[in-house]
Amino acid sequence: MMADTAASTGSSNPATAKIDVRGVSKRYATDDANTPPVLDDIDLTIGDNEFVTLVGRSGCGKTTLLNIIGGLVEPSHGDISVNGRLVTGPGEGKGMVFQQHALFPWLTALHNVGFGCRNNGVSAAESDRISRQLIELVGLQGFEDKYPTELSGGMQQRVAIARALATDPEILLMDEPFGALDELTRLEMQDELLRVWSAHKKTVVFVTHSISEALVLSDRIILLAARPGRIRREFIVPFPRPRQRTDPQMIALYDEIWRNLA
Repeated sequence: MMADTAASTGSSNPATAKIDVRGVSKRYATDDANTPPVLDDIDLTIGDNEFVTLVGRSGCGKTTLLNIIGGLVEPSHGDISVNGRLVTGPGEGKGMVFQQHALFPWLTALHNVGFGCRNNGVSAAESDRISRQLIELVGLQGFEDKYPTELSGGMQQRVAIARALATDPEILLMDEPFGALDELTRLEMQDELLRVWSAHKKTVVFVTHSISEALVLSDRIILLAARPGRIRREFIVPFPRPRQRTDPQMIALYDEIWRNLA
């Protein structure tokens, strides 16, 4: 049931890819000349509505690659294309969710969700409609007028996900969005994210340290080697959703990925 392919090629056709990463390397200006690059010659294609997760040890370049795809960081070499167009900066149909929710503490949940809409010139009435619809989607009806400090960590991340969806991005980039949550809330948020993704299909690139989380969420898992960051292996997750975390086949695939982390 488990399959993996050569890491350097990816499994999507570049001609039809939603995201196309070609020859991307990254070295920061502050790096010593003898220090290996953070990323080294990454090739990766990601298809439309595909859920792809980047995993690997700390320092392997997962977040750097995500930020390059998001247009927040420029690669030292290579380029990123979305729908065949070079990525030149943030936005451009890409929404981001970070580990720290980064909500505006002076805005209510409803107004946090609608911030991007209003910033893009959407009318107040339309922004309110979109925001209320997304608040309902993420299960926060009744909390529209609460401020971030009045919400639990899981609720705050629900608001952050709704805010990222408010501008209807084609791509959702998520950097360990559940990493700061307790285990039970994290499991609940994984199920919630899959529910939202099923309702509003997006191309998702998700960063996590958790192999279990990657297995529950992903269509495909990309395993990055330690610095210099290179794609070590690629794993297709063939199990239908919803997935049982204790399924023996899932556990076997977990063990296979774990063995390749070294």
